Amino acid sequence: MTTVVFFVSGHGFGHASREVEVMNALGARLGGDLRLIIRSAVGPSLLARTLKVSYELRPGLCDTGIIQTNSVTHDDHATIAAAQDFYGSFDARVATEADALAGDNVSAIVADASPLGLAVAARLGVPSVFIGNFTWDWIYDGHAGFAAAAPEVIATIRRAHALATLTLKLPLSPSFDGTGLTHVQPLPLIARRSTHTRADTRAHFRLPQSRKLALLSFGGYGLHELDLAGVDCAAEWDLVATDRSMSDSRLSTLPYVHVLSETALSSQEYRYEDLVAAADAVITKPGFGIIGECATAGTPMVYTSRGDFREYDILVAEMPRVLRCAFISQADLFGGRWLIALNSALSQPAPNVRLEPNGADVAAAHIARLAQTVSR
Repeated sequence: MTTVVFFVSGHGFGHASREVEVMNALGARLGGDLRLIIRSAVGPSLLARTLKVSYELRPGLCDTGIIQTNSVTHDDHATIAAAQDFYGSFDARVATEADALAGDNVSAIVADASPLGLAVAARLGVPSVFIGNFTWDWIYDGHAGFAAAAPEVIATIRRAHALATLTLKLPLSPSFDGTGLTHVQPLPLIARRSTHTRADTRAHFRLPQSRKLALLSFGGYGLHELDLAGVDCAAEWDLVATDRSMSDSRLSTLPYVHVLSETALSSQEYRYEDLVAAADAVITKPGFGIIGECATAGTPMVYTSRGDFREYDILVAEMPRVLRCAFISQADLFGGRWLIALNSALSQPAPNVRLEPNGADVAAAHIARLAQTVSR
C-alpha cells in the first residue's frame, strides 16, 4: 500500500481544487494501491463532490494564508496575528503532526503552499513535494506591515521550504529564488476541465440557451454584498451564481438571476468547471484556479481588484496572454455598472498562448515515483 498525505492550504478553494485534480490523477495511476490522507481546513463538501478516489480527511489548519472578510477584502492585522500564532509554535505543531501520522506508514507528503507538510515529511524521513504558484513567505514579505511586524514567520517558512525533496512550480508564478525551495521543476497548468457541452450543461441546470450568461465566481468566501437588482447588463445578460456566493432571498424575484444550490453541484456528473465552460463570461477576482479554468475553457473573464495580495499583480500581468479579460473597479462592481466590462471581455480576440492543462498528470507521476521508492 502506498500512503500519500496531502497538506493543502485552506485559503480559498483554489489550492484544494487543483490538488483534487492531482489526487484523482494519482488514483488513476496507482489504483487500489493508493491510500490517501488529506490534512486541510478546506470545506469537506468541496472534496466530497470532486474527488473520485477514496480518501480520509483529517481536518485542521496547515497554514494561515490571508485572513479575509469577504472575497475581495483582507484584514491585515488579523493576518499577521494568525500567522504569528501558528508559526510561533511551529516546531510543536510539526511534532504533533508527525506523531499523528507515525502509525500510517506514510510513503510521501505533498504540500500545496503549506510549509508544515514539508517539515512533517522531514521528521518522518519520507520524501516531500511542494506544489504551488506562490509561497507564503513571498506573499507575507510584500504584505502591508508583515515583514516589519513578523520577520520570524518568514524565516520559519523558508527553513521549512529548504526541507522539500522536490518543488513543482506552476505557470503564472513569480520566481521562487530566495524562498528556500530547491530542486525546482516547471509544472504545466493544473486546471479542472469541463466534460459536457455548453448546451448540455445549460439544459441540466435549466439555464437559458439563447441569452448571454455571466457566472459570478467568488470562491469560498462569496460576495454577498453584491446587489443584483440594479445591474445595468440585465437587458442583455443573465447571471448565475451558487448559493455560497449569493444568498439573498430577493434574488428569486429577478428573472435574469439564477442561483444554483451547492447540492446541485454535488454529483460527479456536472461540476463547477462545466458552469465555467457554459458561461459567456465569468465575473470574479483573479485567482490561479479560476484563471486556469477560464483559459482552458476559452471563457472570457471580468475581474476586479482583491485588496493587498501580492499574487494579484503577477496574475493580472500574465492573464492577457492566456485569456480574454477586462477589468472592473470595485466601485463599478458594487455599483452594478457591469455592461461595459462584460462586452469588452467578450469582444476581444482569442489569445495566442495556450497553456497545456496536463499538470495534474505530470505531478502525479512525480509523486508516484517518489512514494513507490519508499513503499518498496
